[in-house]
Amino acid sequence: MRERRPPHKRRERAKPAAEAAAKRVTLSRALSKLGYCSRTQAERLIAESRVAVDGRIVSDASAWLDLATARISVDGSPVAAEAKIYLMLNKPRGLVTTRHDPEGRPTVYDCLKGFDIPHLSPVGRLDKASEGLLLFTNDTEFAQVLLDPVTHVTKTYHVQVDRIMDDETLAAMTSGIRHDGEQLTATAARRLRQGDRNSWIEVELDEGRNRQIRRMLEALGAECLRLVRVAIGGLELGELPKGAVRALTDAELQALRRKAGMERTRRN
Repeated sequence: MRERRPPHKRRERAKPAAEAAAKRVTLSRALSKLGYCSRTQAERLIAESRVAVDGRIVSDASAWLDLATARISVDGSPVAAEAKIYLMLNKPRGLVTTRHDPEGRPTVYDCLKGFDIPHLSPVGRLDKASEGLLLFTNDTEFAQVLLDPVTHVTKTYHVQVDRIMDDETLAAMTSGIRHDGEQLTATAARRLRQGDRNSWIEVELDEGRNRQIRRMLEALGAECLRLVRVAIGGLELGELPKGAVRALTDAELQALRRKAGMERTRRN
């Protein structure tokens, strides 16, 4: 009779095959995972015949490769995995969220001059008139998951409005407002404090529509005087000075990963 191998031996043989399959990715995805550029930028580089794998130019962005063994280069220079960087900035009002502005306006990158990292990108945006917490990273997967509305990672804002916000108006923000053909909804809205003519409210969003809070207030006949993002998930702006930058702590990063469901995905 043929001797059967113990079950644990069979599992040990299957494990390397599963790990190898997990390391197979498309070329555009490989450049993104290595932190070299976004997938869109990678597709453009590949289409321009600037990317080689194991010494041969590859012009198909969907070509599969083994990320553990493939030698990738762009314009003849090897591409290696960059150390992952995660920063938070207290964005001042008046800066645009872009690396280069065609109009020559100051940008958020003016605050990052001590962090000369080629592929560091903002996670989402704050418009020129908005302030507060803005994240930067070269970890494209982390950024994409954090911005995905499916993950429901909340962003919290403190907003100064040009009038007293009553309960009915706040309730309208959470029940949903139609503006320019879009349904805009806050997950929470409450008063923080008020004066004689204006008030501060706290608004939570779990989606990232363009100028969402300003548009909601406009639809309600109110004007946003000041807008400050104070938290993303459980990560708070805290006492970080205006225009200052600091690295996220390991605990802060892991908490954000859990909020976005990345830890559950890894375990599964």
